[in-house]
Amino acid sequence: MLKLYRWPSDDWQKIGAEMPSEIIWADLLNATGEEKEFVERLLGIRVPSEDSLSEIEASSRLILDNGTLYLSSPAVVLNENNEAEITPVGFVIGPHVLVTVRFAQLPIFEDVGKRIGSDDSLENGICVFTSLVEAMVDRGADVLEHLGAKVDRLSRDVFKGGLVRSKRPVRSSRRMREALENIGELADRLAKARDVLLGVGRIASFAGDVGGDWITAASKKRLEAVSKDVASLGDYETRLSDKIQLLLDAVLGFINIQQNELFKILTIVSVVGVPPTIMVGIWGMNFKHMPELDWTFGYPLAWLAIIASGVLPLIWFKRRGWFE
Repeated sequence: MLKLYRWPSDDWQKIGAEMPSEIIWADLLNATGEEKEFVERLLGIRVPSEDSLSEIEASSRLILDNGTLYLSSPAVVLNENNEAEITPVGFVIGPHVLVTVRFAQLPIFEDVGKRIGSDDSLENGICVFTSLVEAMVDRGADVLEHLGAKVDRLSRDVFKGGLVRSKRPVRSSRRMREALENIGELADRLAKARDVLLGVGRIASFAGDVGGDWITAASKKRLEAVSKDVASLGDYETRLSDKIQLLLDAVLGFINIQQNELFKILTIVSVVGVPPTIMVGIWGMNFKHMPELDWTFGYPLAWLAIIASGVLPLIWFKRRGWFE
């Protein structure tokens, strides 16, 4: 789908051999081959493919070719299962017209598009580009704040919520498994947010440095502010990453503690059960001559010895602090 801002979006096929001067932004969303050819013919540019936009090396994401900027950055989109996915976004910037190439619905693009015509600051393509990267940074900041709140709640659950204090080991194991799943999801979302912010910071810095004389001083200052915002958000993201790693280490430590408690219980049971088993095994032998069989109090004495052999190890473990 091709949208031409400041031009009726459904009339692009009526345009002749030259792009009308009032068009400042051509937005290509899952564009057809005909739409790509139309934009390339009118503007004398090449519309990048999804594969080229997905390349991760800087030389493929930051290109200056004949005075036209070819930039790409990842963006986060939610799929049908409400899971975050990375999608590439391309920006082709000339002196007057901005061309964006994307393959998923991104609300910030629609929001900026609605402002065109009513916002005097969106007077050309570079201004629209600047507004888009600012919106992407604002969106990234909101995501980091949301992730930070989730990390704080999970931290309280781990360190103050009694993650392993349940009397039922099965319930405790389930809670720890859920905590690990939550930590993994947070780490994945944070990694995607980091990729987006790094990409936005690179294209903003590159556009401000080598964009040419057609980039106004105001746009350069705004792009510099975007780079500074990305740097500050990077520090915040690093702190969140360290906190998530701390939570992961803590949960794994609680799992080890629970396993040690289980092994301790098994050790106590096995040690306590060994002496009575030996005595019962000896007295259960079918020898013909056993002195204990002729004792008047042999049976109760045997019971007393068996019980004492099990109780004495329990007392020893208690004094050693194994039940604390």
